[in-house]
Amino acid sequence: MDEDKEQFNPKSWRFCLGLFLFIFGWVCPLFIPLVTNLNLETATKAFLSGFLLIGAPEIFSVLSIILLGKPGYVYIKNKAFSLLKRAVPRGEVSRTRYRFGLMLLLLHIIYAYLTFYAPDLIMWYAENRITMNIIADFLFIVTLFVLGGEFWEKLRALFIYDAKANIPKTQVNSTDSLL
Repeated sequence: MDEDKEQFNPKSWRFCLGLFLFIFGWVCPLFIPLVTNLNLETATKAFLSGFLLIGAPEIFSVLSIILLGKPGYVYIKNKAFSLLKRAVPRGEVSRTRYRFGLMLLLLHIIYAYLTFYAPDLIMWYAENRITMNIIADFLFIVTLFVLGGEFWEKLRALFIYDAKANIPKTQVNSTDSLL
C-alpha cells in the first residue's frame, strides 16, 4: 500500500491518459446526435448509438481504472466528492427565501405535468420543446440551492427508511402552516 502511494503521481502520463479516458467514456453518449445525423443505414446508426450509450462508457472506464490503478482512482474519487461537498448548501435560509424556493419547486412540478398531459396549453412549446425543458431542468437545480441545506437534509431523509419527521410543537399560525 505504501509502495502504491510513493509511485502515484497526478502529473504522470498514465494518470493524465487515465483521466482523459474516464471523462471521454462518460461524454460518449453526447455524440449520439452526431451519429443519428450521419448518412448511414438505420441499423448502423442504431448499433453505434447503442455502443456510445451502453458500451463505450464502461469500456473506457475499465481502461482508465487499469491505467490509473487504485491510488489514481481513489485520488479522482476523493477530488470529486470534495467538489460535491462544497456544492451542497449549508445552514438555514430565511423564511422568505424558503417560500420562494417552494414556489419555484411547485411551478416546476406544474410545468412538468402540463408538458406531459397538456403541451398544447403552453405557448411555443412545440417549436421550443428542448430549450424550454433544459431551462426548466436548470431552474429545478437552482431551486434546490435556493431552498438551502436543511431542505437537502429533508430530501435525503425521504430515502432513509428509519428517518422520522421532526415537526416542532410550537404554536403554528394559520399562514405558517401553508408554507
